[in-house]
Amino acid sequence: MSTLTKPNHIGRKISRIRELRDMKQEALAQALGTNQQAISAIENSETIDDQKLAEVAKALGVTVEAIKSFSEENMISYFNSFHDNSINNGQNAAYPIYNFNPLDKLIETFHEKEKLYERLLQAEKDKIEYLEKLLKK
Repeated sequence: MSTLTKPNHIGRKISRIRELRDMKQEALAQALGTNQQAISAIENSETIDDQKLAEVAKALGVTVEAIKSFSEENMISYFNSFHDNSINNGQNAAYPIYNFNPLDKLIETFHEKEKLYERLLQAEKDKIEYLEKLLKK
């Protein structure tokens, strides 16, 4: 028997879509109100009943038809066309444009961390001073 994935293996398609959405089996299981083992069983099934497929599609944020017609080639084409359209239309829903420099945010975070450390250090100094006063009495 061939080791290639069968083109109509719904479980494999669900698995690949889940991976592309950067979702773990546990997260999908939680969204469906089940456990990770059930998701594993679904992903190993060649067929799934329509009701369960609709639930999985909803949890993955795709349509049932998208799962049924899924292929790697279609996905690459879809993402490329979506990216091109979003740039051309000025809408970047899938690829947000941030209006800040990440290095500036990193430096800002570092300064906040310094301030928190200084406050913690001052609190410890205040505690020591208070305890020394208590010992002198």
